[in-house]
Amino acid sequence: MAEKSKFGHLPLSTKGPLECSLRGTVLLHHQSFNKGSAFTKEERRDFELAGLLPQGIQTLEQQVRRAYDQYSSRHDDLAKNTFLTSLKVQNEVLFFKLLQDHLEEMFSVIYTPTEGDAIQNYSRIFRRPEGVFLNIYDVDRVYHDLSLWGTAEEIDYIVVTDGEEILGIGDQGCGGILISNAKLILTTLCAGIHPNRVLPVVLDCGTDNEDLLNDDLYLGLREKRVRGEKYDNFVDTFVKSARKLYPKAFIHFEDFGLDNARRLLDKYRPEIPCFNDDVQGTGCVTLAAIMAALHVSKLGLSDLRLVVFGAGTAGVGIADQVRDAIAAERGISAEEAAKQIWLVDKPGLLITGVDKLSGAQKGFARSKEEWADKKTDLLGVIEEVKPNALIGTSTVPGAFTEEIVRAMASHVERPIILPLSNPTRLHEAVPADLLAWTNGKALVATGSPFKPVKGPWGADGTEIEIEVAECNNSVVFPGIGLGSVLSRTTRVTDKMLVTATKAVAAMGPALKDQRDTAPLLPGVDVVRDVSVRVARKVIQTAVDEGVATQAGIPTDEVELDEWIHEQMWEPVYRPLKYVPAEGASREARGELKVVGSVQRPNEA
Repeated sequence: MAEKSKFGHLPLSTKGPLECSLRGTVLLHHQSFNKGSAFTKEERRDFELAGLLPQGIQTLEQQVRRAYDQYSSRHDDLAKNTFLTSLKVQNEVLFFKLLQDHLEEMFSVIYTPTEGDAIQNYSRIFRRPEGVFLNIYDVDRVYHDLSLWGTAEEIDYIVVTDGEEILGIGDQGCGGILISNAKLILTTLCAGIHPNRVLPVVLDCGTDNEDLLNDDLYLGLREKRVRGEKYDNFVDTFVKSARKLYPKAFIHFEDFGLDNARRLLDKYRPEIPCFNDDVQGTGCVTLAAIMAALHVSKLGLSDLRLVVFGAGTAGVGIADQVRDAIAAERGISAEEAAKQIWLVDKPGLLITGVDKLSGAQKGFARSKEEWADKKTDLLGVIEEVKPNALIGTSTVPGAFTEEIVRAMASHVERPIILPLSNPTRLHEAVPADLLAWTNGKALVATGSPFKPVKGPWGADGTEIEIEVAECNNSVVFPGIGLGSVLSRTTRVTDKMLVTATKAVAAMGPALKDQRDTAPLLPGVDVVRDVSVRVARKVIQTAVDEGVATQAGIPTDEVELDEWIHEQMWEPVYRPLKYVPAEGASREARGELKVVGSVQRPNEA
């Protein structure tokens, strides 16, 4: 991007020098301003650093090389995760540049599955807090505690969790703060959300995890989870306080339990710009994979017969997104579209009048009369329905057996099979087996990364290599967040999600390159390009639907992409310009993301 951008005047522009009032050791200890050995000769003079640093002046690239060597010396992935956490609080630019340069290698360390290990061990590897810890018994302090983190113009993106259903490993209590941080790292890395304008939050309501309750080192509330009216009041107080304090911020709900995730999303979605990645993000990226697979199969959504194994938050969220897309394409009601989807949980097919169903599940349950005298286990449902798509969100390892997969493949030419449960040890099946059992015909995407699979599935039995897509939410939720932040949308509409999904599918190599051995979805290696495309579509849709409030959004697509790029944070060292503290901005004084820097009246 040229330095002389026509959008360089924008408040979120990332061009030009940074004003800074810090000097000496205070500057070296500030994660946003610190450059370590990369401070220039002039900066060392102007900021009283000359005697505090070795004489050698290095580039960011040299620092990345050294940091990578240090990272590589760590003995396991959890130790590498801990190293990266420490690096982030020392030097934010170096942290993100290291990740950007080695993203494919490090993604599983900063996110699933290693982040799950870090969360499980949160109270034991704890070094320093990073985020807001809100206590259900101190609901009167929620507004005050949130207010310490910035002014109305300084927070763009909030990730909040109650820690009940983390990454397939269940209730982790206050350790959930790490998933809020991890998601925010991904928004910066994948979509350029400014790292000093984000806020990670955990709502500590207790925990039902007996291991944590019996752990003397556990840092959260040591009691069973509080539920019911008290819980709802706590969440509502948080939402209202966050909206009052940070009226432009996008609120991202993460890893809430099955009973609360969809209920809370449905409550707040009509009122505020919010998003639940487990429900909507997983639904969007999975729908994108299905769209790409249907394209390879030369089918449309009207032809889809989908079985979802695992009727929890993710499974129902996927079903919702697919149902809405079918309804839109066919011009039918959501109720009619739901008839193309069957939800199977561990006990069997969801049936009205037999199973205890959540509100979200009821729309997909089959009637007792319809399913009389039919088998309700997964194999029985597949033999009855003859689906062309099977999705796993069950966390039941090996659930997609050879018998089940062969039964499915006997009815359709190109079965779409997506085992999505995380972490890897919980996958319903591995790609090598799925392809072997279907003679290379299965169209596969997984919830974790897998290497390409080779087999004798080409013409005349020649060996071919099939690349396996990862159904990774990071190709969709950061772009949705970026588009929502930049447009300052008042809500995230269904149409915004549909256009985001289509943007992701269009960038998948199978559709983009027209190769049926290519992955169904784009990989993390091109995720920033994907995020720009997604953000563009989200912004355009927000404008069309009248929910965008940001003035001056370009209508020309080329200009709009430039406008988006200009406001995406990049891990580069910007020149520092010294300004006296008196009259300087809070950013220049190093007060963004620093607790206690803002004094506000204690409001209810």
